[in-house]
Amino acid sequence: MTDVVVAGAAGRMGSRIVACLGEARELRLVAALEAPSHPALGRDAGETAGVGRLGVALASDAAAALVRDRVLIEFSTPEASLQHLRLAAASGARAVIGTTGFTPKQREEISDLAKKAAIVLAPNFSVGVTVALQALALMAQALGDEYDVEISEIHHRFKKDAPSGTALRMAEVIAAALGRDLGTVAVYGRQGLPGERTKKEIGIFSLRSGDVVGEHTVSFGTLGERLELVHKAHNRDTFARGALRAARFVTTQPPGLYSMQDVLGF
Repeated sequence: MTDVVVAGAAGRMGSRIVACLGEARELRLVAALEAPSHPALGRDAGETAGVGRLGVALASDAAAALVRDRVLIEFSTPEASLQHLRLAAASGARAVIGTTGFTPKQREEISDLAKKAAIVLAPNFSVGVTVALQALALMAQALGDEYDVEISEIHHRFKKDAPSGTALRMAEVIAAALGRDLGTVAVYGRQGLPGERTKKEIGIFSLRSGDVVGEHTVSFGTLGERLELVHKAHNRDTFARGALRAARFVTTQPPGLYSMQDVLGF
């Protein structure tokens, strides 16, 4: 049995991870973390998640929770995730991180911490999205420069970062398959008279509306036809179950930085 620590356990994703842990084999919730000022501190994590009492109270002492061989699962903020990863690496714990919005410098630090701890880092823990990323690389290679690439994503009004980490990862995969530098060819908005679309640009556009869990559309268009790949998440449980799958995977891995492609064996 693997002991799991959920950080951000009262949040939208954290509460679903707590709920789905009740169905998970070989995994058990032993600690649930929230910010020191969170109003739910002291409440039972299961009651907060709407699944009944679990006997694990929401707490803020991450150092006490993140001990050797436990697995941290976190979807929160870059700053909080980094703080917890430092503790995990120092104590011998492992981690599954779905937080997005890390800066390049923060991602460098995560790579350094992965020399001491096994860390699965992914912008999206959906199995379907992971398969889509594999398909996008094949599609881009086959279609080549004659097809325009446009990516759009829509999420709920509360999402803080844009574009989504998933949209950025899709763009990275496509750019690599086409031999392009994403930093040079990415276009994040068009207004006024920007002129004709350049041949190698990759458009990435964000919409925020209501309670949309997450939708991503990648369009490959040329004169005469358009091919689209669409992924729609109907609820957050698909991400929670993917994170739990990653937690099982990471328990058997040596220190290193892993992705959902590694979890699925791609």
